[in-house]
Amino acid sequence: MPAHPPLVHSTLDVFGHPYHVVTAGDGPLVLLCHGFPEHWTSWRHQIPALVNGGYRIAAPDMLGYGRSAKPPIVSEYNIVRIVDDLREIARQLDSAQTLVVGHDWGAIAAWHFAMLHPAAVKAVAGLSVPFTPRTSEPVIPLLRALFGDRFNYLLYFQQVGPADAELARDPQRSLARVTPPPTEKWPADGTGMLSETPEHPPIPPWHTGESFGELVDEYARTGFTGGLNWYRNIDLNWELTAELSDATIDQPSLFIGGEHDPAIALTPVDELDRYLRDLRGAHVLPDTGHWVQQERPELTNDLLLAFLSSVSAPK
Repeated sequence: MPAHPPLVHSTLDVFGHPYHVVTAGDGPLVLLCHGFPEHWTSWRHQIPALVNGGYRIAAPDMLGYGRSAKPPIVSEYNIVRIVDDLREIARQLDSAQTLVVGHDWGAIAAWHFAMLHPAAVKAVAGLSVPFTPRTSEPVIPLLRALFGDRFNYLLYFQQVGPADAELARDPQRSLARVTPPPTEKWPADGTGMLSETPEHPPIPPWHTGESFGELVDEYARTGFTGGLNWYRNIDLNWELTAELSDATIDQPSLFIGGEHDPAIALTPVDELDRYLRDLRGAHVLPDTGHWVQQERPELTNDLLLAFLSSVSAPK
């Protein structure tokens, strides 16, 4: 892996809320948006590769995570507000047109950024969570009808309190168990998130003791509520994005997922070009789960750099 470049840690005032943003390098701006349960260090393998490839990176702790703002009102974590924050971060970093890369919930934010502010996004890459067209009805009632009394983590996360307390009780155990190895699936019964997941080694295999320790320390300090609040806005997001019912993404786009990640089934890969009108690659990595940029960093970096260089010349 390439040597790690100097990192600059800054706190930006974004519409009155502090955002911790890590920047490095020079060249076209690549905005790296992490998911749950992560923070900016989930991009630790991509940052040196992108900087050495001629790009400037900005990796924020997303809203509710790490050293960024954690508003107490759940509805503030809606996707429209989050995308507006990302646009403002890019503006403050002097980027009129940004290259946006997101993983997990960060991918959802990236896809919406491209749709809601198309002039501000030059190209977009989503990792693990493919672009998913808007459903005809709100999602949570559909899930309740589908699962009934059976456990579903999206439904479990809706109520403020139970999941927050369960995950915060032992952050190391929680973070190890909610990041299952590629070939394991959560069973469909039980009463809590951790009862759904098998026991795992204390450190996920794509982490080192140092990187996982840093993640554990952050969640021990902050708890999990900020990230969980993103899930609690699924139906509000649906209400706020009615204008996107027939929207497509016209900018150059890329998708990278893992073959053992159930999230890739949200939209079949061979149907993505129906919604991504300039799709330049849809890659499903073998023997890989949900954490593609950490499980397969070198291949992910190669795919990202090839895509980015096809749309924006590096410095």
